[in-house]
Amino acid sequence: MGNLDQITHEMLLLVVQFIPKLIVAVLTFGAALLLANPAAKAVYRGLSQRVETEGLPRLMARITRWTIIVGGCIVALEQVDFNVTGFLAGLGVAGLTIGFALQDISRNFTAGVLLMFRQPFVVNDYVNAGGFSGTVLDINTRDTVVKADNGELVIIPNIKIYENPITNYTRSPNRQRTITLNLRSDPDIEAKMALLRAEIQKVPGVLAEPQPTVWAEQSGHSTITVTARFWVNAQAANLLEVHSAAVLALNMAAQTALAAPAAPG
Repeated sequence: MGNLDQITHEMLLLVVQFIPKLIVAVLTFGAALLLANPAAKAVYRGLSQRVETEGLPRLMARITRWTIIVGGCIVALEQVDFNVTGFLAGLGVAGLTIGFALQDISRNFTAGVLLMFRQPFVVNDYVNAGGFSGTVLDINTRDTVVKADNGELVIIPNIKIYENPITNYTRSPNRQRTITLNLRSDPDIEAKMALLRAEIQKVPGVLAEPQPTVWAEQSGHSTITVTARFWVNAQAANLLEVHSAAVLALNMAAQTALAAPAAPG
């Protein structure tokens, strides 16, 4: 009976010693849970006022929330004498194994985080990224959603965007257009080129600055190839409509130039 009483006494002593630690652990983890959501919301509000994209504030809010929760869990486990170091070491070995299996997902996640921080584009920008052109609808940690010119929704893995050139047309809205024409070679060719330049300037949507240009590119047996270049603000005007109008105007001007008699030599 003496041994049984001693064992019972030791067990009761352990329980009495463990209960305060358990209470502290529960309070610590509870405090972390209560703090996590307000802290995440504060981070989200703060970043939303400073950056245009929604993805970065959302990502940082999630990281803040889970950092507080995991940190509170670790501190709580330490209060009850749990071997956190050994447990984390075991997770590290398992994490390496899982990392190799989920390599593509981790690469896309990393690329997504870098894109959110660097912000080469934001939602509603018109871009060429990952080999696709269109309007950005969403940016998240795994992929970017783009609405192509033909209306299709294209989901592009972030690593494909990050590893390839990105063209952001919204941040540089002025677009240069080029039209090539063949004119009959004659002594009055410079006057006809000036006529073409004047006709381009009359087309609605063509920018006055930089000024449109018309240059002779190649000389054939009886023709001269000229190239007209002009600029269009793609945000203020429909790029294709302006280009089409310029083609028609140049075609009409070229016919007028061909019909006009050459200056006497």
